[in-house]
Amino acid sequence: MINLLDAIKAINPKAECTTIDEDIDKIIWNDNTTPISKEDILAKHSELQTDYDSKEYQRKRKLEYPTIEELVVALYDTDDKAAIETKRAAVKAKYPKPA
Repeated sequence: MINLLDAIKAINPKAECTTIDEDIDKIIWNDNTTPISKEDILAKHSELQTDYDSKEYQRKRKLEYPTIEELVVALYDTDDKAAIETKRAAVKAKYPKPA
């Protein structure tokens, strides 16, 4: 999930602020940071959340893909390599990339 601080940092990576209870009306700007408008923060938050949501299939695939150890072993064994390819294909079919 994307929070307000993620959106603020995406707009201004050097921003120094504190958010209270993820409330857009309770942002405390620190160290002379120029405040960012609520509209800009909410727009960036929406953009980042949409991007995050669109990559759900990637996060699900990563959980089920073969481990690095399995991949290394497969480099030296033809049967293991075939099993890895089969497993990856099954995961991709289970969590297809959105059109």
